[in-house]
Amino acid sequence: MAEEVETPMLVNAVADGAVDFKGRPVSKTNSGGWRSAAFIIGVEVAERFAYYGISSNLVTYLTGPLRQSTAAAAANVNAWTGTASLLPLLGASVADSYLGRFRTIILASVLYILGLGLLTLSAILPTLIGFNCQTDDPISCSPPQIQVMLFFFSLYLVGAAQGGHKPCTQAFGADQFDGYDLEECKGRSSFFNWWYFGVCVGGTVAIFVVSYVQDNLSWALGFGIPCIAMVIALVVFLIGTRTYRYYCITLNEKGPFVRIGSVFVAAFKNWGTSPPTISSTEVESHEFLPHQRSEQFKFLNKALFAPKHLKNNDSVCSLNEVEEAKAVLALFPIWVPCLVYGIVLAQSPTFFTKQGATMDRTVVSGFKIPAASLQCLISLTTVIIIPIYDTTFVPIARAFTRKPAGITVLQRIGTGIFFSATSMVVAALVEIQRLNIALKYDLLDKPNVTIPMSVWWLVPQYLLSGIADCFALIGMQEFFYDQVPTELRSIGLALYLSVVGVGSFLSSFLVSIIENSTGGDGRDSWFSNNLNRAHLDYFYWLLSILSAFGFAAYLHLARSYIYKRRDAI
Repeated sequence: MAEEVETPMLVNAVADGAVDFKGRPVSKTNSGGWRSAAFIIGVEVAERFAYYGISSNLVTYLTGPLRQSTAAAAANVNAWTGTASLLPLLGASVADSYLGRFRTIILASVLYILGLGLLTLSAILPTLIGFNCQTDDPISCSPPQIQVMLFFFSLYLVGAAQGGHKPCTQAFGADQFDGYDLEECKGRSSFFNWWYFGVCVGGTVAIFVVSYVQDNLSWALGFGIPCIAMVIALVVFLIGTRTYRYYCITLNEKGPFVRIGSVFVAAFKNWGTSPPTISSTEVESHEFLPHQRSEQFKFLNKALFAPKHLKNNDSVCSLNEVEEAKAVLALFPIWVPCLVYGIVLAQSPTFFTKQGATMDRTVVSGFKIPAASLQCLISLTTVIIIPIYDTTFVPIARAFTRKPAGITVLQRIGTGIFFSATSMVVAALVEIQRLNIALKYDLLDKPNVTIPMSVWWLVPQYLLSGIADCFALIGMQEFFYDQVPTELRSIGLALYLSVVGVGSFLSSFLVSIIENSTGGDGRDSWFSNNLNRAHLDYFYWLLSILSAFGFAAYLHLARSYIYKRRDAI
Protein backbone atom coordinates (compact mmCIF):
# COMPACT_ATOMS: atom_id res chain seq x y z
CA MET A 1 0.00 0.00 0.00
CA ALA A 2 2.87 2.33 0.84
CA GLU A 3 4.49 1.62 -2.53
CA GLU A 4 1.32 2.56 -4.38
CA VAL A 5 1.34 5.99 -2.76
CA GLU A 6 5.07 6.59 -3.00
CA THR A 7 5.51 5.83 -6.70
CA PRO A 8 3.20 8.46 -8.19
CA MET A 9 4.60 11.05 -5.79
CA LEU A 10 8.12 10.27 -7.02
CA VAL A 11 7.09 10.42 -10.67
CA ASN A 12 5.27 13.71 -10.24
CA ALA A 13 8.21 15.22 -8.38
CA VAL A 14 10.72 14.60 -11.16
CA ALA A 15 11.14 17.42 -13.69
CA ASP A 16 11.08 15.46 -16.93
CA GLY A 17 14.15 16.08 -19.09
CA ALA A 18 15.56 18.74 -16.76
CA VAL A 19 18.86 18.67 -14.89
CA ASP A 20 20.59 20.91 -12.37
CA PHE A 21 23.74 22.97 -12.97
CA LYS A 22 25.86 19.83 -12.50
CA GLY A 23 23.85 17.78 -14.99
CA ARG A 24 21.96 15.72 -12.40
CA PRO A 25 18.20 14.99 -12.61
CA VAL A 26 16.17 17.42 -10.51
CA SER A 27 12.79 17.33 -8.82
CA LYS A 28 10.09 19.93 -9.19
CA THR A 29 10.07 20.64 -5.48
CA ASN A 30 13.61 22.05 -5.30
CA SER A 31 14.12 23.54 -8.76
CA GLY A 32 12.45 25.81 -11.25
CA GLY A 33 9.03 27.32 -10.72
CA TRP A 34 8.52 30.83 -9.42
CA ARG A 35 11.64 30.76 -7.27
CA SER A 36 13.87 30.50 -10.34
CA ALA A 37 11.59 32.65 -12.48
CA ALA A 38 11.87 35.48 -9.94
CA PHE A 39 15.64 35.67 -10.51
CA ILE A 40 15.17 35.74 -14.26
CA ILE A 41 12.41 38.36 -14.16
CA GLY A 42 14.72 40.46 -11.96
CA VAL A 43 17.43 40.14 -14.61
CA GLU A 44 15.00 41.27 -17.27
CA VAL A 45 14.01 44.33 -15.21
CA ALA A 46 17.67 45.42 -15.17
CA GLU A 47 18.21 44.57 -18.84
CA ARG A 48 15.14 46.50 -19.96
CA PHE A 49 16.23 49.41 -17.77
CA ALA A 50 19.51 49.42 -19.69
CA TYR A 51 17.87 49.01 -23.11
CA TYR A 52 15.21 51.69 -22.66
CA GLY A 53 17.78 53.95 -21.05
CA ILE A 54 19.36 54.02 -24.51
CA SER A 55 16.44 53.64 -26.91
CA SER A 56 13.79 55.90 -25.36
CA ASN A 57 15.75 59.12 -25.87
CA LEU A 58 17.91 58.08 -28.81
CA VAL A 59 16.13 60.35 -31.29
CA THR A 60 16.94 63.34 -29.05
CA TYR A 61 20.64 62.46 -28.96
CA LEU A 62 20.76 62.06 -32.75
CA THR A 63 19.04 65.38 -33.44
CA GLY A 64 21.00 67.06 -30.63
CA PRO A 65 24.70 66.24 -30.10
CA LEU A 66 24.99 64.33 -33.41
CA ARG A 67 23.13 67.09 -35.37
CA GLN A 68 20.94 64.86 -37.57
CA SER A 69 17.68 65.89 -39.24
CA THR A 70 14.36 64.66 -37.86
CA ALA A 71 13.78 62.24 -40.76
CA ALA A 72 17.37 60.92 -40.65
CA ALA A 73 17.23 60.46 -36.89
CA ALA A 74 13.88 58.63 -37.07
CA ALA A 75 15.22 56.39 -39.85
CA ASN A 76 18.36 55.63 -37.83
CA VAL A 77 16.36 54.82 -34.69
CA ASN A 78 14.06 52.53 -36.68
CA ALA A 79 17.02 50.84 -38.40
CA TRP A 80 18.75 50.18 -35.08
CA THR A 81 15.55 49.00 -33.39
CA GLY A 82 14.85 46.73 -36.36
CA THR A 83 18.34 45.26 -36.30
CA ALA A 84 18.24 44.77 -32.53
CA SER A 85 14.89 43.00 -32.87
CA LEU A 86 16.01 40.73 -35.73
CA LEU A 87 19.35 39.70 -34.22
CA PRO A 88 17.53 37.50 -31.66
CA LEU A 89 16.98 35.09 -34.56
CA LEU A 90 20.76 34.62 -34.70
CA GLY A 91 21.18 34.59 -30.93
CA ALA A 92 18.42 32.04 -30.50
CA SER A 93 19.91 29.85 -33.23
CA VAL A 94 23.28 29.83 -31.46
CA ALA A 95 21.61 29.05 -28.13
CA ASP A 96 19.38 26.25 -29.40
CA SER A 97 22.10 24.52 -31.42
CA TYR A 98 25.43 25.19 -29.73
CA LEU A 99 25.79 27.06 -26.44
CA GLY A 100 22.49 26.53 -24.67
CA ARG A 101 20.43 29.35 -23.19
CA PHE A 102 22.34 29.72 -19.92
CA ARG A 103 25.76 30.21 -21.54
CA THR A 104 24.32 32.46 -24.25
CA ILE A 105 22.80 34.74 -21.63
CA ILE A 106 26.15 35.08 -19.86
CA LEU A 107 28.02 35.82 -23.11
CA ALA A 108 25.37 38.33 -24.21
CA SER A 109 25.53 40.08 -20.82
CA VAL A 110 29.30 40.56 -21.14
CA LEU A 111 28.87 42.02 -24.66
CA TYR A 112 26.07 44.24 -23.35
CA ILE A 113 28.33 45.69 -20.66
CA LEU A 114 31.13 46.25 -23.19
CA GLY A 115 28.79 48.01 -25.64
CA LEU A 116 27.33 50.30 -22.98
CA GLY A 117 30.80 51.13 -21.70
CA LEU A 118 31.95 52.15 -25.19
CA LEU A 119 28.74 54.14 -25.68
CA THR A 120 29.56 56.09 -22.52
CA LEU A 121 33.07 56.68 -23.85
CA SER A 122 31.67 58.04 -27.14
CA ALA A 123 29.62 60.61 -25.21
CA ILE A 124 32.66 61.98 -23.33
CA LEU A 125 34.98 61.77 -26.33
CA PRO A 126 34.40 65.40 -27.49
CA THR A 127 35.52 66.59 -24.06
CA LEU A 128 38.58 64.35 -24.13
CA ILE A 129 39.74 65.65 -27.51
CA GLY A 130 38.86 69.28 -26.73
CA PHE A 131 35.96 69.63 -29.20
CA ASN A 132 33.56 72.43 -28.25
CA CYS A 133 30.92 74.00 -30.47
CA GLN A 134 28.50 76.73 -29.48
CA THR A 135 26.39 76.88 -32.65
CA ASP A 136 23.48 74.67 -33.70
CA ASP A 137 24.50 74.66 -37.36
CA PRO A 138 25.00 70.98 -38.27
CA ILE A 139 27.22 71.86 -41.24
CA SER A 140 29.71 74.27 -39.72
CA CYS A 141 29.76 72.44 -36.39
CA SER A 142 29.37 68.73 -37.09
CA PRO A 143 30.50 66.29 -34.38
CA PRO A 144 33.93 64.60 -34.69
CA GLN A 145 33.80 61.67 -37.10
CA ILE A 146 35.50 59.38 -34.59
CA GLN A 147 32.71 60.11 -32.10
CA VAL A 148 30.03 59.23 -34.64
CA MET A 149 31.81 56.01 -35.64
CA LEU A 150 32.37 54.91 -32.02
CA PHE A 151 28.77 55.77 -31.13
CA PHE A 152 27.21 53.67 -33.88
CA PHE A 153 29.65 50.80 -33.34
CA SER A 154 28.76 50.77 -29.64
CA LEU A 155 25.06 51.13 -30.38
CA TYR A 156 25.00 48.12 -32.69
CA LEU A 157 27.14 46.12 -30.26
CA VAL A 158 24.40 46.71 -27.69
CA GLY A 159 21.86 45.59 -30.31
CA ALA A 160 23.85 42.40 -30.96
CA ALA A 161 24.10 41.69 -27.23
CA GLN A 162 20.36 42.19 -26.85
CA GLY A 163 19.91 39.71 -29.70
CA GLY A 164 21.43 36.97 -27.58
CA HIS A 165 20.02 38.11 -24.25
CA LYS A 166 16.36 38.79 -24.98
CA PRO A 167 15.04 35.51 -26.48
CA CYS A 168 17.21 33.26 -24.34
CA THR A 169 16.35 34.90 -21.02
CA GLN A 170 12.65 34.72 -21.71
CA ALA A 171 12.78 31.14 -22.99
CA PHE A 172 15.00 30.13 -20.05
CA GLY A 173 12.45 31.66 -17.67
CA ALA A 174 9.56 29.81 -19.31
CA ASP A 175 11.63 26.61 -19.14
CA GLN A 176 11.32 26.75 -15.35
CA PHE A 177 7.70 25.60 -15.75
CA ASP A 178 6.63 22.20 -17.07
CA GLY A 179 4.11 22.77 -19.85
CA TYR A 180 2.73 19.25 -19.44
CA ASP A 181 1.92 19.73 -15.75
CA LEU A 182 -1.49 21.42 -15.41
CA GLU A 183 -0.55 23.62 -12.46
CA GLU A 184 2.84 24.56 -13.87
CA CYS A 185 1.20 25.21 -17.25
CA LYS A 186 -1.00 27.83 -15.56
CA GLY A 187 2.11 29.20 -13.87
CA ARG A 188 3.88 29.51 -17.21
CA SER A 189 0.98 31.45 -18.71
CA SER A 190 1.16 33.81 -15.73
CA PHE A 191 4.93 33.99 -16.16
CA PHE A 192 4.52 35.70 -19.53
CA ASN A 193 2.25 38.28 -17.90
CA TRP A 194 4.60 38.98 -14.99
CA TRP A 195 7.61 38.85 -17.30
CA TYR A 196 6.17 41.71 -19.28
CA PHE A 197 5.25 43.42 -16.03
CA GLY A 198 8.97 43.35 -15.16
CA VAL A 199 9.82 44.64 -18.63
CA CYS A 200 7.51 47.61 -18.09
CA VAL A 201 8.84 48.34 -14.61
CA GLY A 202 12.41 48.42 -15.91
CA GLY A 203 11.43 50.53 -18.91
CA THR A 204 9.35 52.97 -16.85
CA VAL A 205 12.11 53.64 -14.34
CA ALA A 206 14.62 54.09 -17.16
CA ILE A 207 12.42 56.55 -19.03
CA PHE A 208 11.79 58.58 -15.88
CA VAL A 209 15.34 58.57 -14.51
CA VAL A 210 17.73 58.12 -17.41
CA SER A 211 15.99 60.45 -19.87
CA TYR A 212 15.99 63.19 -17.21
CA VAL A 213 19.70 62.67 -16.58
CA GLN A 214 20.42 62.76 -20.31
CA ASP A 215 18.39 65.92 -20.94
CA ASN A 216 19.45 67.89 -17.85
CA LEU A 217 22.76 66.54 -16.54
CA SER A 218 24.99 64.57 -18.88
CA TRP A 219 24.68 62.19 -21.80
CA ALA A 220 27.77 60.32 -20.57
CA LEU A 221 26.13 59.73 -17.19
CA GLY A 222 22.89 58.86 -18.95
CA PHE A 223 24.68 56.09 -20.86
CA GLY A 224 26.82 55.02 -17.89
CA ILE A 225 23.87 54.28 -15.58
CA PRO A 226 22.49 51.56 -17.95
CA CYS A 227 25.98 50.02 -18.01
CA ILE A 228 25.91 49.69 -14.22
CA ALA A 229 22.41 48.16 -14.47
CA MET A 230 23.71 45.41 -16.76
CA VAL A 231 26.52 44.58 -14.35
CA ILE A 232 23.88 44.14 -11.64
CA ALA A 233 21.76 42.01 -14.00
CA LEU A 234 24.65 39.61 -14.63
CA VAL A 235 25.35 39.26 -10.90
CA VAL A 236 21.68 38.54 -10.11
CA PHE A 237 21.49 35.95 -12.88
CA LEU A 238 24.55 34.09 -11.59
CA ILE A 239 23.18 34.07 -8.02
CA GLY A 240 20.25 31.92 -9.20
CA THR A 241 22.48 29.31 -10.90
CA ARG A 242 21.77 26.54 -8.37
CA THR A 243 17.99 26.92 -8.59
CA TYR A 244 17.49 26.72 -12.35
CA ARG A 245 16.24 23.83 -14.43
CA TYR A 246 18.48 23.19 -17.43
CA TYR A 247 17.58 21.28 -20.58
CA CYS A 248 20.38 19.61 -22.50
CA ILE A 249 20.71 20.70 -26.12
CA THR A 250 21.46 18.30 -28.94
CA LEU A 251 24.63 19.54 -30.59
CA ASN A 252 24.11 19.73 -34.33
CA GLU A 253 26.56 20.81 -36.97
CA LYS A 254 23.58 22.32 -38.78
CA GLY A 255 21.84 25.27 -37.11
CA PRO A 256 18.02 25.43 -37.00
CA PHE A 257 17.83 27.77 -40.00
CA VAL A 258 20.04 25.46 -42.05
CA ARG A 259 18.01 22.42 -41.01
CA ILE A 260 14.69 24.07 -41.82
CA GLY A 261 16.03 25.63 -45.02
CA SER A 262 17.32 22.29 -46.28
CA VAL A 263 13.82 20.83 -45.95
CA PHE A 264 12.29 23.59 -48.06
CA VAL A 265 15.04 23.27 -50.69
CA ALA A 266 14.56 19.52 -50.89
CA ALA A 267 10.78 19.81 -50.99
CA PHE A 268 10.79 22.37 -53.80
CA LYS A 269 13.23 20.26 -55.80
CA ASN A 270 10.80 17.37 -55.51
CA TRP A 271 7.74 19.51 -56.25
CA GLY A 272 7.08 17.98 -59.67
CA THR A 273 7.63 14.36 -58.69
CA SER A 274 4.79 11.99 -58.02
CA PRO A 275 3.86 11.80 -54.34
CA PRO A 276 4.29 8.48 -52.57
CA THR A 277 1.25 6.35 -51.92
CA ILE A 278 -0.06 7.17 -48.44
CA SER A 279 -2.31 4.76 -46.65
CA SER A 280 -5.01 5.84 -44.22
CA THR A 281 -3.05 4.09 -41.47
CA GLU A 282 -0.02 6.29 -42.19
CA VAL A 283 -2.16 9.40 -42.09
CA GLU A 284 -3.63 8.40 -38.73
CA SER A 285 -0.20 7.49 -37.34
CA HIS A 286 1.08 10.99 -38.06
CA GLU A 287 -2.02 12.66 -36.62
CA PHE A 288 -2.38 15.38 -39.25
CA LEU A 289 -4.21 18.45 -38.08
CA PRO A 290 -6.56 20.25 -40.48
CA HIS A 291 -4.09 23.05 -41.19
CA GLN A 292 -1.49 20.43 -42.14
CA ARG A 293 -3.74 19.18 -44.96
CA SER A 294 -3.83 22.58 -46.66
CA GLU A 295 -2.01 23.53 -49.86
CA GLN A 296 0.94 25.12 -48.07
CA PHE A 297 1.77 21.79 -46.42
CA LYS A 298 1.38 19.39 -49.35
CA PHE A 299 5.02 19.38 -50.38
CA LEU A 300 6.17 19.00 -46.76
CA ASN A 301 3.69 16.23 -46.13
CA LYS A 302 5.14 14.38 -49.09
CA ALA A 303 8.58 14.77 -47.56
CA LEU A 304 7.25 13.46 -44.27
CA PHE A 305 5.94 10.27 -45.85
CA ALA A 306 9.15 9.45 -47.69
CA PRO A 307 10.30 6.05 -46.40
CA LYS A 308 12.70 7.43 -43.78
CA HIS A 309 14.05 10.71 -45.00
CA LEU A 310 14.03 13.21 -47.84
CA LYS A 311 17.23 13.54 -49.88
CA ASN A 312 18.54 16.95 -50.95
CA ASN A 313 21.40 16.03 -53.33
CA ASP A 314 23.88 14.30 -50.98
CA SER A 315 22.28 15.57 -47.76
CA VAL A 316 19.45 13.99 -45.82
CA CYS A 317 16.47 15.68 -44.20
CA SER A 318 15.31 13.70 -41.19
CA LEU A 319 11.69 13.42 -40.13
CA ASN A 320 12.47 15.63 -37.16
CA GLU A 321 13.80 18.34 -39.49
CA VAL A 322 10.67 18.08 -41.62
CA GLU A 323 8.51 18.48 -38.51
CA GLU A 324 10.52 21.55 -37.49
CA ALA A 325 9.99 23.10 -40.92
CA LYS A 326 6.25 22.42 -40.78
CA ALA A 327 5.98 23.96 -37.32
CA VAL A 328 7.72 27.17 -38.42
CA LEU A 329 5.77 27.41 -41.69
CA ALA A 330 2.50 27.18 -39.76
CA LEU A 331 3.38 30.36 -37.87
CA PHE A 332 3.89 32.63 -40.86
CA PRO A 333 0.18 33.24 -41.63
CA ILE A 334 -0.01 34.75 -38.13
CA TRP A 335 3.40 36.46 -38.25
CA VAL A 336 2.75 38.44 -41.45
CA PRO A 337 -0.39 40.42 -40.43
CA CYS A 338 1.24 41.16 -37.06
CA LEU A 339 3.81 43.30 -38.91
CA VAL A 340 1.42 46.26 -39.01
CA TYR A 341 1.49 46.20 -35.24
CA GLY A 342 5.30 46.35 -35.39
CA ILE A 343 5.14 49.40 -37.67
CA VAL A 344 2.88 51.28 -35.26
CA LEU A 345 5.06 50.27 -32.31
CA ALA A 346 8.01 52.10 -33.90
CA GLN A 347 6.31 55.51 -33.62
CA SER A 348 6.39 56.07 -29.85
CA PRO A 349 10.19 56.47 -29.49
CA THR A 350 10.41 58.62 -32.63
CA PHE A 351 7.57 60.83 -33.81
CA PHE A 352 5.55 60.70 -30.59
CA THR A 353 8.64 62.01 -28.80
CA LYS A 354 9.28 64.73 -31.39
CA GLN A 355 5.64 65.82 -31.09
CA GLY A 356 5.99 66.18 -27.33
CA ALA A 357 9.17 68.24 -27.68
CA THR A 358 7.21 71.04 -29.40
CA MET A 359 4.47 71.21 -26.73
CA ASP A 360 4.19 72.73 -23.26
CA ARG A 361 5.86 70.23 -20.92
CA THR A 362 5.80 72.34 -17.76
CA VAL A 363 4.66 70.40 -14.70
CA VAL A 364 5.44 73.02 -12.06
CA SER A 365 6.99 76.43 -12.46
CA GLY A 366 10.57 76.08 -13.67
CA PHE A 367 10.40 72.32 -14.26
CA LYS A 368 9.75 70.64 -17.61
CA ILE A 369 9.50 66.92 -18.11
CA PRO A 370 11.63 65.38 -20.91
CA ALA A 371 9.63 64.66 -24.05
CA ALA A 372 10.84 61.05 -23.96
CA SER A 373 9.44 60.58 -20.45
CA LEU A 374 5.90 60.28 -21.81
CA GLN A 375 6.87 56.86 -23.12
CA CYS A 376 6.65 55.69 -19.52
CA LEU A 377 2.86 56.02 -19.86
CA ILE A 378 2.94 52.94 -22.09
CA SER A 379 4.77 50.97 -19.42
CA LEU A 380 2.67 52.37 -16.56
CA THR A 381 -0.50 51.38 -18.38
CA THR A 382 0.86 47.88 -18.76
CA VAL A 383 1.99 47.72 -15.13
CA ILE A 384 -1.54 48.61 -14.01
CA ILE A 385 -3.41 46.36 -16.42
CA ILE A 386 -1.34 43.16 -16.18
CA PRO A 387 -2.17 42.39 -12.51
CA ILE A 388 -5.84 43.08 -13.21
CA TYR A 389 -5.70 40.90 -16.31
CA ASP A 390 -3.91 38.04 -14.55
CA THR A 391 -5.77 38.03 -11.24
CA THR A 392 -9.25 39.11 -12.30
CA PHE A 393 -9.93 38.76 -16.01
CA VAL A 394 -8.26 35.36 -16.53
CA PRO A 395 -10.09 33.53 -13.67
CA ILE A 396 -13.44 34.96 -14.78
CA ALA A 397 -12.83 34.11 -18.44
CA ARG A 398 -11.52 30.66 -17.45
CA ALA A 399 -14.81 29.89 -15.72
CA PHE A 400 -16.65 30.42 -19.02
CA THR A 401 -14.17 29.14 -21.59
CA ARG A 402 -12.47 26.36 -19.56
CA LYS A 403 -9.14 27.49 -21.02
CA PRO A 404 -6.12 27.78 -18.66
CA ALA A 405 -5.32 31.30 -19.98
CA GLY A 406 -8.95 32.50 -20.08
CA ILE A 407 -8.91 33.34 -23.78
CA THR A 408 -6.78 31.97 -26.58
CA VAL A 409 -3.51 33.68 -27.37
CA LEU A 410 -4.73 34.47 -30.89
CA GLN A 411 -7.73 36.30 -29.47
CA ARG A 412 -5.37 38.20 -27.21
CA ILE A 413 -3.10 39.21 -30.10
CA GLY A 414 -6.04 40.33 -32.23
CA THR A 415 -7.33 42.54 -29.42
CA GLY A 416 -3.91 44.19 -29.21
CA ILE A 417 -3.80 44.88 -32.96
CA PHE A 418 -7.22 46.55 -32.71
CA PHE A 419 -6.06 48.89 -29.91
CA SER A 420 -2.87 49.62 -31.86
CA ALA A 421 -4.92 50.76 -34.87
CA THR A 422 -7.08 52.90 -32.60
CA SER A 423 -3.99 54.62 -31.17
CA MET A 424 -3.06 55.83 -34.66
CA VAL A 425 -6.49 57.36 -35.20
CA VAL A 426 -6.20 59.23 -31.90
CA ALA A 427 -2.62 60.32 -32.70
CA ALA A 428 -3.76 61.77 -36.03
CA LEU A 429 -6.58 63.75 -34.38
CA VAL A 430 -4.25 65.13 -31.70
CA GLU A 431 -1.68 66.16 -34.33
CA ILE A 432 -4.39 68.02 -36.27
CA GLN A 433 -5.21 69.94 -33.08
CA ARG A 434 -1.51 70.73 -32.51
CA LEU A 435 -1.13 72.12 -36.04
CA ASN A 436 -4.31 74.19 -35.69
CA ILE A 437 -3.00 75.79 -32.49
CA ALA A 438 0.36 76.51 -34.16
CA LEU A 439 -1.53 78.23 -36.98
CA LYS A 440 -3.78 80.13 -34.58
CA TYR A 441 -0.83 81.61 -32.68
CA ASP A 442 1.22 82.29 -35.83
CA LEU A 443 3.91 79.75 -34.90
CA LEU A 444 4.17 77.87 -38.19
CA ASP A 445 7.58 79.36 -38.91
CA LYS A 446 8.78 79.45 -35.31
CA PRO A 447 9.77 75.84 -34.60
CA ASN A 448 11.80 76.75 -31.49
CA VAL A 449 8.84 78.40 -29.76
CA THR A 450 6.79 76.16 -27.50
CA ILE A 451 3.24 75.66 -28.76
CA PRO A 452 0.69 76.67 -26.08
CA MET A 453 -0.79 73.19 -25.96
CA SER A 454 -0.25 70.87 -23.02
CA VAL A 455 1.79 67.75 -23.66
CA TRP A 456 -0.90 65.82 -21.79
CA TRP A 457 -2.92 65.87 -25.02
CA LEU A 458 -0.65 63.00 -26.07
CA VAL A 459 -1.68 60.83 -23.11
CA PRO A 460 -4.55 58.97 -24.89
CA GLN A 461 -2.36 57.69 -27.72
CA TYR A 462 0.26 56.51 -25.23
CA LEU A 463 -2.37 54.79 -23.08
CA LEU A 464 -3.85 53.00 -26.09
CA SER A 465 -0.35 51.88 -27.06
CA GLY A 466 0.12 50.46 -23.56
CA ILE A 467 -3.17 48.56 -23.72
CA ALA A 468 -2.19 47.22 -27.14
CA ASP A 469 1.12 45.96 -25.72
CA CYS A 470 -0.68 44.16 -22.87
CA PHE A 471 -2.59 42.10 -25.37
CA ALA A 472 -0.49 41.85 -28.53
CA LEU A 473 3.09 41.70 -27.27
CA ILE A 474 2.45 39.28 -24.40
CA GLY A 475 0.17 37.21 -26.61
CA MET A 476 2.85 36.94 -29.31
CA GLN A 477 5.44 35.92 -26.72
CA GLU A 478 3.32 33.04 -25.49
CA PHE A 479 2.12 32.03 -28.95
CA PHE A 480 5.53 31.82 -30.64
CA TYR A 481 7.08 30.10 -27.60
CA ASP A 482 4.38 27.46 -27.30
CA GLN A 483 3.71 26.66 -30.96
CA VAL A 484 7.21 25.49 -31.92
CA PRO A 485 9.03 22.28 -30.96
CA THR A 486 10.77 22.34 -27.57
CA GLU A 487 14.19 22.49 -29.26
CA LEU A 488 13.23 25.70 -31.11
CA ARG A 489 11.65 27.72 -28.32
CA SER A 490 14.36 30.38 -28.36
CA ILE A 491 13.75 30.63 -32.12
CA GLY A 492 10.03 30.95 -31.42
CA LEU A 493 10.57 33.93 -29.14
CA ALA A 494 12.97 35.40 -31.67
CA LEU A 495 10.17 35.21 -34.23
CA TYR A 496 7.99 37.34 -31.96
CA LEU A 497 10.83 39.88 -31.65
CA SER A 498 11.27 39.82 -35.41
CA VAL A 499 7.75 41.26 -35.72
CA VAL A 500 9.08 44.34 -33.92
CA GLY A 501 12.29 44.30 -35.98
CA VAL A 502 10.73 43.95 -39.41
CA GLY A 503 8.03 46.43 -38.39
CA SER A 504 10.75 48.97 -37.52
CA PHE A 505 12.46 48.43 -40.87
CA LEU A 506 9.15 48.84 -42.68
CA SER A 507 8.52 52.03 -40.74
CA SER A 508 11.98 53.31 -41.71
CA PHE A 509 11.28 52.38 -45.33
CA LEU A 510 7.95 54.24 -45.29
CA VAL A 511 9.58 57.31 -43.72
CA SER A 512 12.32 57.36 -46.38
CA ILE A 513 9.88 56.93 -49.28
CA ILE A 514 7.51 59.61 -47.97
CA GLU A 515 10.37 61.99 -47.16
CA ASN A 516 11.69 61.73 -50.72
CA SER A 517 8.30 61.96 -52.39
CA THR A 518 6.80 64.82 -50.34
CA GLY A 519 9.92 66.96 -49.82
CA GLY A 520 12.32 68.73 -52.17
CA ASP A 521 11.87 71.72 -54.51
CA GLY A 522 11.35 74.02 -51.55
CA ARG A 523 8.45 71.96 -50.19
CA ASP A 524 8.11 70.84 -46.59
CA SER A 525 7.88 67.06 -46.35
CA TRP A 526 5.58 65.21 -43.97
CA PHE A 527 8.60 64.94 -41.65
CA SER A 528 10.06 68.44 -41.98
CA ASN A 529 12.52 69.48 -39.26
CA ASN A 530 9.98 72.22 -38.57
CA LEU A 531 7.14 69.99 -37.30
CA ASN A 532 4.76 72.93 -37.52
CA ARG A 533 5.13 72.74 -41.30
CA ALA A 534 5.20 68.95 -41.37
CA HIS A 535 2.23 66.58 -41.65
CA LEU A 536 2.61 63.81 -39.13
CA ASP A 537 -1.17 63.64 -39.16
CA TYR A 538 -1.10 62.35 -42.75
CA PHE A 539 1.42 59.70 -41.75
CA TYR A 540 -0.71 58.61 -38.80
CA TRP A 541 -3.79 58.33 -41.01
CA LEU A 542 -1.78 56.18 -43.42
CA LEU A 543 -0.76 53.88 -40.57
CA SER A 544 -4.39 53.73 -39.42
CA ILE A 545 -5.47 52.47 -42.84
CA LEU A 546 -2.63 49.93 -42.98
CA SER A 547 -3.55 48.74 -39.48
CA ALA A 548 -7.19 48.27 -40.49
CA PHE A 549 -6.18 46.10 -43.45
CA GLY A 550 -3.74 44.17 -41.28
CA PHE A 551 -6.38 43.56 -38.63
CA ALA A 552 -8.84 42.25 -41.21
CA ALA A 553 -6.20 39.91 -42.64
CA TYR A 554 -5.29 38.71 -39.15
CA LEU A 555 -8.90 37.85 -38.30
CA HIS A 556 -9.23 35.84 -41.49
CA LEU A 557 -5.99 33.88 -41.01
CA ALA A 558 -6.29 33.36 -37.25
CA ARG A 559 -9.74 31.83 -37.67
CA SER A 560 -8.29 28.84 -39.52
CA TYR A 561 -5.24 28.29 -37.31
CA ILE A 562 -5.11 25.00 -35.38
CA TYR A 563 -3.09 25.03 -32.16
CA LYS A 564 -0.26 22.54 -31.81
CA ARG A 565 -1.30 21.73 -28.25
CA ARG A 566 -4.95 22.58 -27.91
CA ASP A 567 -5.09 21.33 -24.31
CA ALA A 568 -2.55 23.94 -23.17
CA ILE A 569 -4.15 27.01 -24.79
